[in-house]
Amino acid sequence: MSPAIEHLIALQTADREIQRLKTEIAELPKRVAAIEQKLAGTKASLDKARAAVKTDDAARRKYETAITDLRAKISKYRDQSLEVKTNEQYKALMREIQFAEQEISADEDKILELMVNAEIRDKEVKAAEAELKEEMAEIEKEKAAAREVTAQDQKALAEWTAKRDAARSAVDPELLRHYDRVFKFRGSGIAEVRDQKCMGCSVVLRPQTYNQVCAGELLHCDSCQRILYFDASREAPAEQAEKPIRRRPRPKVDASQAWYYRAEYGGDGEVFLSFANAEGTTARRIYDAATGRKLGDTLVREGSYRQAFPEDLNDAIRLNGSWSDAEQDEWGAELPSSVLDVLQRDLGLARAERAAHHGKDAAHTPASVAS
Repeated sequence: MSPAIEHLIALQTADREIQRLKTEIAELPKRVAAIEQKLAGTKASLDKARAAVKTDDAARRKYETAITDLRAKISKYRDQSLEVKTNEQYKALMREIQFAEQEISADEDKILELMVNAEIRDKEVKAAEAELKEEMAEIEKEKAAAREVTAQDQKALAEWTAKRDAARSAVDPELLRHYDRVFKFRGSGIAEVRDQKCMGCSVVLRPQTYNQVCAGELLHCDSCQRILYFDASREAPAEQAEKPIRRRPRPKVDASQAWYYRAEYGGDGEVFLSFANAEGTTARRIYDAATGRKLGDTLVREGSYRQAFPEDLNDAIRLNGSWSDAEQDEWGAELPSSVLDVLQRDLGLARAERAAHHGKDAAHTPASVAS
């Protein structure tokens, strides 16, 4: 294995570990924030319960004051009843006393109800206080754990960053630029070749490319653009390597969605073309075959895609794909990496299938015609 490949492998290991550490460092504050948000909810519940207790206390004092005032009135009315001259005046005072006693009875019932509620309120306050105490203890533990993990991650991040810088300094600048570009979009910039396949995208390599990589040449995968390397110690035994390739499924002719590959399209190079039929119209989207980025806007024409976009099907390879129009709208300006890998893998199988078909045709062509 060449020194350049060894440095790239070390670089990719460092890049992935740095990504993991940064993600973990970023997630720790979110965990603490989630606990603090829960804590804020518990505090709000406690404040609400305490406020309810204060409201009930104020209401009870109001009713007690009202009862005191009513009893004073009753006493006054009774004194006045001893001095009245007529029967009508006496009856009027008795009615006032009766009304006051009824109001006293109603206020006493309300006070009794508030006293019963006070027991419930007191339990709610105590429960909220206990829960708040437990959560405060929990959040302090979480914060301490987060600080400890963050400190460890920051230390490891510094170490991996130093390893990354050392590996980058040992790689050719042009090769490094290619690695960085692919790593940005795919999460890896270098892939092992095993069983005649790129292990990054699982596409079968052309025989010449495979032989060159095995010989130590620095090449990249035509499908995913990852830099390729070969490790002889990991190559499958010959009897396993010679297993027949699984037959590629055929795209449905009458499918409402269709995907195609063009090696050259209007100066944009290699592209994937998506066609989606719906209600008598066809929507076409174009994506860069290497990065998955969408090229231009979605174009809609009347008719099925074969009628609406016949010029796009020249020299195109039909691929498998059945993602709905709505799904593609959700993707926005870039294909999901999983979709891009599926298309590139199917493209590799389609190419291998074509190569095998052309090889059979050549083998059965008479010498006079072949010449």
